[in-house]
Amino acid sequence: MLKDRIRTAIVLILAFLAAVFLLPPLGVLVILLFLCGIALLEFYSLLDASQIPHFKIFGLVGGLAIVASTWFSWSRPSGCRGDIEGIFLFLFLAAIFVRQFFRKVNPRPWETIAGTILGVMYVAFLISFFAKLFLAWNNVGRLLILYLITVVKVMDAGAYFVGCAHGRHKLIPRISPAKSWEGLGGGIAAGTLASLLYFWIFHGPLSSIHMNGWDAVVLGVLLSVIGTVGDLTESLFKRAAGVKDSGTYLLGMGGLLDVLDSVLFAAPTLYIYARLFF
Repeated sequence: MLKDRIRTAIVLILAFLAAVFLLPPLGVLVILLFLCGIALLEFYSLLDASQIPHFKIFGLVGGLAIVASTWFSWSRPSGCRGDIEGIFLFLFLAAIFVRQFFRKVNPRPWETIAGTILGVMYVAFLISFFAKLFLAWNNVGRLLILYLITVVKVMDAGAYFVGCAHGRHKLIPRISPAKSWEGLGGGIAAGTLASLLYFWIFHGPLSSIHMNGWDAVVLGVLLSVIGTVGDLTESLFKRAAGVKDSGTYLLGMGGLLDVLDSVLFAAPTLYIYARLFF
């Protein structure tokens, strides 16, 4: 299992680096849409496993539209940006309600509407913050996305190895029996160290947005904690659905949501911090 995870991680890291630094902007958008589509299908498969009715096609189309509208909204000059994202979100909500009106046999409309909307908000809305990170700070956006993935995934690795070696006190066993407080501490330490090391390597470009060493420390801790929250959130969904992984095609890791879970909440967190302090 560990060897499979390492091999898959190496392939994903190389693919990610190529996507972030070699693709043109529209190529990055295509990758985001692809990831969003796969993650949405996995989320709705969790609803299927939980026997919760939903409108999969509406959710898929609506989610992709929100990511694409966010991208094109932020691609425009700052003075020309409109409420494109909000418009598409409103259209999606209206379409879901209208679709429900014409469903003759559905004794569970609350769950149908809520499950469909949750998929778009949990997956597509959170992924749209990658577009904002990429575009809001011009060329530094690529470095911010690489920074985000580096900190959160090093945190994941640190929590895993420290938890396996020294985990004694369970974190929230009813949601994720394998996670421990010791693992959380190891993950935060590893994520903070990765944040400082990354800042030391790229302090030149990052200084152009006024990021400093204290920001690296604060963000290292903050992104590590929020990344754990994201991980636990998906664990909650999987436990409710009675499945171990969201998919099976990533050897040793499960599905795409199993890889993205910890960064989905971290992306908005980094964006909010950057808008406030950079």
